[in-house]
Amino acid sequence: MIDLRLLREDPELVRASQRARGDDPDLVDRVLETDSRRRAALTEFEQLRAEQKQHGKKVAAATGDEKAELLAHGKALSERVKALQAEADEAERVATDLARSIGNVIEDGVPPGGEDDYVVLRHEGTPRDFAAEGFTPRDHLDLGERLAAIDTERGAKVSGARFYYLTGIGARLELALLNAAVDLALAAGFTPVITPTLVKPEVMAGTGFLGAHADEIYRLEADDLYLVGTSEVALAGYHSGEILDLTAGPKRYAGWSACYRREAGSYGKDTRGIIRVHQFHKVEAFSWTTVEDAADEHRRILGWEEQMLRLAGLPYRVIDTAAGDLGSSAARKFDCEAWLPTQERYLELTSTSNCTTFQARRLGVRERTATGELRPVATLNGTLATTRWIVAILENHQQADGSVRVPEGLRPYLGGLETLEPVR
Repeated sequence: MIDLRLLREDPELVRASQRARGDDPDLVDRVLETDSRRRAALTEFEQLRAEQKQHGKKVAAATGDEKAELLAHGKALSERVKALQAEADEAERVATDLARSIGNVIEDGVPPGGEDDYVVLRHEGTPRDFAAEGFTPRDHLDLGERLAAIDTERGAKVSGARFYYLTGIGARLELALLNAAVDLALAAGFTPVITPTLVKPEVMAGTGFLGAHADEIYRLEADDLYLVGTSEVALAGYHSGEILDLTAGPKRYAGWSACYRREAGSYGKDTRGIIRVHQFHKVEAFSWTTVEDAADEHRRILGWEEQMLRLAGLPYRVIDTAAGDLGSSAARKFDCEAWLPTQERYLELTSTSNCTTFQARRLGVRERTATGELRPVATLNGTLATTRWIVAILENHQQADGSVRVPEGLRPYLGGLETLEPVR
């Protein structure tokens, strides 16, 4: 949730953020109006409560008709106090609901616009020229089936569309990626965590995932629990309601989990293979840090993501995501997209977001400063490896005979294996 103090002190900043996101800037004024009513009701409530206490002393000292009159007045005061309390509570509920519908205030420099309005910051690595090598590249599913690594036919038979099996070297390759990500995270000071994949509604809402894209989340109605689409959700809830000590630096966690997404609204998109699926595995970096350190931590997470991409030997680009494609929680997001030869486009493999204090406010996570002040902390997240990386690895490292060269950085995790050989 955004900072109401910021909303009161600089409403135009929040309106500008809303406009850049393509959201309704008038929500700002509606929140301010409701918040003003709440504060007015509370002020009058406190005044009447004070009067009520003084009145009680008069009643105690009075007798006869005077006492009867004072008791009648006291009853009227009590009813008015209750009404003002209810009015303030309702205004607070409405103001909170409205404030929750306002996205995080974007950072300076975030490109305005929607999904296609990103800014490319740089390209790293050079895509292979398969024509110069004398062959047409096969797509990841063709390669995966030849390697007996990916089985979408049986995945669909057992679970339906957009499900799959990773078998043999496919399963080993995923584990190699995820274990490499954990090793990198450990070296960077992260604590590995195997997280729950079912969370309570208040945790899912606290991370900002029950907004515009709530239809992409699986919900178990009988248990009132949600399946997470990323371990970010469970990691954000890990310290909910706590006061953190950040004097030694950020608290960093690397969450390994299965992830589930309904992919609502993606009909017809990336239906072949394992690019856009309902279930996958991921190692997610998550940091709790001070507001002052958040932007630097964001760049650090991006750096660790890029280390993983280099380890996998992938050509990629880094983009600054446009405001309208950030999601409600993020103030800024950088994506790393690997080149996909068979589609001649870039495919998102990693994403890192600076959520500033947005999630921490909702989840009640604070720190105590050197002066003793309690204030919300900042949260950041980023993908270190996920199942989708197999797509880019197979396509970018394939050979003319259908084999796939194992990137040097992953060979130690595959027993020194240098080449994946087709079996079909």
